[in-house]
Amino acid sequence: MADMHALVGLMREVEDQLAVCMRCGMCQAVCPLYAQTGREADVARGKLALLDGLLHEIFERPDGVAERLNKCLLCGSCQANCPSGVRVIDIFLKARAILTAFAGMSAAQRVVLRGLLAHPALLDRAAAWGTVFQKIFTRPASELLGTSCARFTSPLLSAAMTGRHFTPLAEEPYHHAVPAMNTPAGRSGIRVAFFVGCLIDKVYPGVARAFQDICAHHGIGLFIPANQGCCGIPALSGGDRESFQRLVRHNLARFEEHSFDYLVTACATCTATIKEFWPLMCDDPSAKLKARTRALAEKTLDVSQFLIDLRIVDPGGRDPEAPGAVPVAYHDPCHLKKSLGVFAQPRALLDAAGGCRRTEMQSPDQCCGMGGSFNVKYYGISSRIGGGKRDLIRASGCRVVATACPACMLQLTDALSRAGDAVTVRHVIEIYAESLKRHANAPPADQTQEHIRPGV
Repeated sequence: MADMHALVGLMREVEDQLAVCMRCGMCQAVCPLYAQTGREADVARGKLALLDGLLHEIFERPDGVAERLNKCLLCGSCQANCPSGVRVIDIFLKARAILTAFAGMSAAQRVVLRGLLAHPALLDRAAAWGTVFQKIFTRPASELLGTSCARFTSPLLSAAMTGRHFTPLAEEPYHHAVPAMNTPAGRSGIRVAFFVGCLIDKVYPGVARAFQDICAHHGIGLFIPANQGCCGIPALSGGDRESFQRLVRHNLARFEEHSFDYLVTACATCTATIKEFWPLMCDDPSAKLKARTRALAEKTLDVSQFLIDLRIVDPGGRDPEAPGAVPVAYHDPCHLKKSLGVFAQPRALLDAAGGCRRTEMQSPDQCCGMGGSFNVKYYGISSRIGGGKRDLIRASGCRVVATACPACMLQLTDALSRAGDAVTVRHVIEIYAESLKRHANAPPADQTQEHIRPGV
């Protein structure tokens, strides 16, 4: 049974925030979903107008309200460009929580969110089984990008898998190779905690290894607690506050075991969730949980923000015009640039990496169309948005596209692989870490210098 006191509180918060919207329609110009459908119901203004009557509509047709609210990428483009400063994403997340508390969750949501996501150990075991069975149900799609696609179609796979090229689960997740780590600060005098995140742990463990190598190179102490869980954004975007708060408490307990200067993440979505949504959506009667989340949020930094803003990396330390440098374009993750205002730092980190020459694509902050569960529910629209991003990447002439979000990496890889493009997808810290290794093993000046390889 929903906590009616908490539900009424959320209702009032939504109503107060809705009053700020002037219905000017500026969100139409920047909404990637509206650009595809042209439907007023798909843009922020249309959804906010619906929420004006939420208290009535929730009783009349909760399924219709949920459908319109859930058909959103939560990319934050509308919020970042709103002249009235409407906190659109906050409103949508609270409204989804209200609807879920009233109408309940589907059986599939209960299995995924309450049964797996909210229990990190179970999620790890499920992913381990997935690593085994993915070889049976999938076949290689692109050797360059390392993608797979469905080996055959079935009623179970058709909606979520057929036609897409996806990055398979890693043979060994990061937490198997590194269950935990606790090293003291070296010459930098800084000690950080690292929030790994689900996708990096289970799909892109090389990103975590790259950060580990970077910390060792710069003398940074590293604390990685065992048994980390998801940041909780899938549960929150699904309206499941119970699972979200369970995961927040789970992770807080692990990171509060030792002291550190900063909490660093290599996932734009995890960074935004910890910094913004943990304090916003976590409540308890004593307010202690909110205070704890706020304290951790203040320490949280994106990995490139940490390396550049704290002057650990010198962005002018490499020659981007060196012969043979590989052209690299950068894609801005929505949650990093539009939510947190971090966009110069990843570019500076690329400039610090030898062997690559940064080339700016047109509209680098255009949404790639991933949107988490949106990609599963509305793959047709998601893939069309991703196709538009693929066109911008190809037009830039790059051989590598870098980004700072593993979810964006999945989407960009899908779009490029389906198009047969010889452009690889890398995380910015992978590129920087590789440059450190090359520099450490640099041949004498009279020998040919090896530069960044655009492979996976």
